[in-house]
Amino acid sequence: MREASFVKQNKEKWLVFEKALHNNVKINPDDLASYYIQLTNDLSFAQTYYPESKTLLYLNSLASQAHQKIYITKKESKNKIISFWKYEFPLFFQQYHKTLLNTFLIFMAAVLIGVISTLNDDSFVRLILGDAYVNLTIENIEKGEPMAIYKNGSNIGTFLGITINNIRVAILAFAFGVIFSIGTIYILFSNGVMLGAFITFFYNYGLLEKTSTIWLHGTIEISVIVIAGCAGLVMGNSFLFPKTYSRRVSFTKGAKDGLKIVVSTIPFFIIAGFIEGFITRYGEQMPSFISYGIIFLSLFIIVYYYIAYPIILNKIANPLNQKNKISEQNLHRTSIA
Repeated sequence: MREASFVKQNKEKWLVFEKALHNNVKINPDDLASYYIQLTNDLSFAQTYYPESKTLLYLNSLASQAHQKIYITKKESKNKIISFWKYEFPLFFQQYHKTLLNTFLIFMAAVLIGVISTLNDDSFVRLILGDAYVNLTIENIEKGEPMAIYKNGSNIGTFLGITINNIRVAILAFAFGVIFSIGTIYILFSNGVMLGAFITFFYNYGLLEKTSTIWLHGTIEISVIVIAGCAGLVMGNSFLFPKTYSRRVSFTKGAKDGLKIVVSTIPFFIIAGFIEGFITRYGEQMPSFISYGIIFLSLFIIVYYYIAYPIILNKIANPLNQKNKISEQNLHRTSIA
């Protein structure tokens, strides 16, 4: 696309945004986020195809002003962190729902491999979970306390240890995406196979229902590992499939987007660690309706926040986006004519 056509196609929304910034017009947070995302996309496009042009200088200046208004001004607000999780992240994350689906399918394929392998080979579970863990769990089963391993240690010590370990796994799932997504797929596969082997191990002993105790914390823990894997694939795929961007620009954007996804998981890992440290150890004594209530509530929160809420929020912001698209189409037709 020629620079003149690019400018004609987008100048109206730039001018609207510029006017709003200069006149300190109050903009709905959803609309502001939408404008800013479109602006940064246009800036990246200009950096790739129109380097050292006046258009690039203009967009750079506008993006800088927008950044100051959105972020520096927000530092003065006590609700800055809340705004990230309430508006900024959900609006941003919907674009990666397909990647999340692919990540989930990879993980479930690994779980299935773990299940089938453990059903057909008794030694497989030892290979995956280790002899020490398997032997200790068998001893606990014989004592009538199959989940005794989760009662060891202090509440606070378990909470801190599990939370730190889970965040470490999430960071690895993301960071390994730099190896062309293969590293992230390895992390997803290893954790998926481990989960499948673990579940089948208890099934072979006729204790499948006992695993509900594990799902008290595992529902959030496993879900968020998958989401962290999504972050790794976002980064890795940005290098493999740069689309209209240069690989450098695409990878930089993918790394930033992936890091944003990982940051969103931290509160959920803290919640999972808290449940494992303070609640899971009492799971066997807990009434079943409370246990399953915690499990289904955890699942609902994850599905709502990462899937349903982004869709709802983007539908609210959609009228503005649709208006911009119509304006761009009209400008494009004009430039062609």
